[in-house]
Amino acid sequence: MNVTSVGSGVSLLAVKAYVLFKVSSGSERDICKKIVELDEVLEASVIYGEYDLVAKVSAQDLGQLEEFLTEKIRTMPSIVLTSTMIVAREYKGKSERNPHNVRQEQCEGG
Repeated sequence: MNVTSVGSGVSLLAVKAYVLFKVSSGSERDICKKIVELDEVLEASVIYGEYDLVAKVSAQDLGQLEEFLTEKIRTMPSIVLTSTMIVAREYKGKSERNPHNVRQEQCEGG
């Protein structure tokens, strides 16, 4: 959990998580474009391997995370399975690092 400060100096424990998705074949880009529009989603990517998509999400607490997953994510018909990994501790790298000049687009089919 990460501490986030708010205007009055009060801290709230924010919950960050990575959500892995298995979706219906051929729906990867459409679902990625839909979920990246949700307020809780910080970023989303189409991936190769056992899962089809991964999204980094943030919620105010575990209750909000559960509501987000149950009400917004698992109700989408093309989403077959999700697996949620809650972040215990986050380390930041160099923000401008891109050593291989990798094309960085998020869910914009091209």
